[in-house]
Amino acid sequence: MTEAADRPGRAALWMLGSVLSFSAMAVAGRNVSAVHDSFEILTARSAVGLALVLAYGLATGRLGEVPFRNLGGHGLRNAVHFLGQNLWFWALTQIPLAQLFALEFTSPLWVILLAPLFLAERLTLLRLAAAALGFLGVLIVARPDPAALNLGVMAATGAALAFASVAILTKRLTRGTSVLGILFWLTAMQFGLGLICAGWDGHLAWPTAQTLPWLVLIGFCGVFAHLSLTTALSMAPAGFVVTIDFLRLPLIAVVGALAYAEPFDPWVLLGGVVIFAGIGLNLRSTRPR
Repeated sequence: MTEAADRPGRAALWMLGSVLSFSAMAVAGRNVSAVHDSFEILTARSAVGLALVLAYGLATGRLGEVPFRNLGGHGLRNAVHFLGQNLWFWALTQIPLAQLFALEFTSPLWVILLAPLFLAERLTLLRLAAAALGFLGVLIVARPDPAALNLGVMAATGAALAFASVAILTKRLTRGTSVLGILFWLTAMQFGLGLICAGWDGHLAWPTAQTLPWLVLIGFCGVFAHLSLTTALSMAPAGFVVTIDFLRLPLIAVVGALAYAEPFDPWVLLGGVVIFAGIGLNLRSTRPR
């Protein structure tokens, strides 16, 4: 197998790392949400992430890869990402979790539709079918009520659009910026944004002995998740990469059942099968002819 032919497979492995990291981060976030608000969680995550990125850059002598050009592009990407994260956390308190996840996972559909406009990627029938299958699987698992339109639903939809935009902006940045450079500006800019917003009300809850380990885990998983996602986006088309993220939904359902004794819905199994079918079809769409 040639290196070019193997790139989608390696991108898929990186995306599995992203899926596992984002899932672990969600569990850790749930364990600190009673003490810290979303701005404080995002600030701590970015602080830990920035320390890890700087330590890696110093240890490997690669800090010189951090660019000081195109700061507007990095600023736009990170502002949109910061907005999407906070919309997601706010929607979490307004609508059922299953409905939030269903709306969040429309993000790959937006990427597949937007990628031809902003990245000049081909919009093939196989890729459209893969997105449709993945989205159908999400609907089977979560079964949201499309008639319940409220501010929470609108916030979750806005978060999905923001995450799709971040994937597009990240793909564009990978064309001229190293993964280390993208991660540095991700953590540095979002640390600044989070600190400003966390202290806006004059009250800042510092980490406790109970929350500190969870916050460190959130920071580590946040960096590794974005390392995995950015690396995958540098190896394969955005429309292919984001579809694999559908795996997060059935995985979270299993974690909820095992860790929190949440009822395990058999629809999750059916939805998971459909999601896997969509991912398989998307893999096929990237194979060289």
